Amino acid sequence: MIGVIIFLIVLLVVIPVGFLMTMALPAGIVGFLLKSKAEKDHAGSELLDTNY
Repeated sequence: MIGVIIFLIVLLVVIPVGFLMTMALPAGIVGFLLKSKAEKDHAGSELLDTNY
């Protein structure tokens, strides 16, 4: 019975949290690259002042 509880904790908590933390770095890199490309492609636009 204790094995089932440990398995459920791993399945419902450890794996999803690990996946989200693993994907944080690639998401940050993609966001940075897309923001840089957009700023370069739309240089001089007044809308760039609203970006943070």
